Amino acid sequence: MTPNDAASAVPAPFDGDLSADLDLALRLADAADAVSMARFDAADLDVQLKADHTHVTEADLATERAIRDLLERERPDDGVFGEEFGSSGDAARQWIIDPIDGTANYLKGIPMWTTLISLAVEGVPRVGVASQPAIGRRWWAASGLGAWTNVPGETAPRRLSVSRVDDLAQASISFQSIQQWDAVGRSDQLVTLARRVWRDRGYGDAWPYALLAEGRLEFVAEFGVKEYDIAALVPIVTEAGGRFTDIDGAETLSTRSSLATNGALHDTFLELLTRTP
Repeated sequence: MTPNDAASAVPAPFDGDLSADLDLALRLADAADAVSMARFDAADLDVQLKADHTHVTEADLATERAIRDLLERERPDDGVFGEEFGSSGDAARQWIIDPIDGTANYLKGIPMWTTLISLAVEGVPRVGVASQPAIGRRWWAASGLGAWTNVPGETAPRRLSVSRVDDLAQASISFQSIQQWDAVGRSDQLVTLARRVWRDRGYGDAWPYALLAEGRLEFVAEFGVKEYDIAALVPIVTEAGGRFTDIDGAETLSTRSSLATNGALHDTFLELLTRTP
């Protein structure tokens, strides 16, 4: 998969064994966490502006390099697509990396940022790890192997499962920002949605997808996302029993929007968001 390919969010059946790939993804996250945490909240952190006017820090670059170095040693035939260094290699099996999702938080010393690591097979994200080392949390999944998280104080991982809420009035939702919805001309839809649900909060970035997989939210949606922003989250949400599409219901990651739900309310949310005012 390259940045222009139509990556699928469809949890299609998969008959391979992804255990070794998931184990590697977790070790990649270990390596990434060591690098990113070494510079987190550093007073002399180097921060630059990229061509698209978004920030990049020395930690973003070093973390992606650490992941790529390990992949080069252990999966030299696989492709890699990362936010900071682009794509290379075979797209049939491609590791998709966002070294620090939430760079704006990272450079401000706010602990809500995530390293996202995914393996896509024939364009479908099959393995996903979302690691938030600043708060000691991690979520991971692979097709057919379930979705899991570590819980402070518990020695064994806890299996994830989305909520069973099927009433819009009881749903809790998260969105990236009002500004983001306004920029695409859909702020009125967000207001309408907020009036229909129990609770709305802008948690932002990767964390709300993890909360959804844990059964704590029923809806997460955002715009302007790239494949590396969401690929790792697809197997985590779907293996927990949820559903993942773009904001209009297409089962793709390439339209720069995402809609993740508990599944039970997915069609209800879509109807509300696509209804003509």
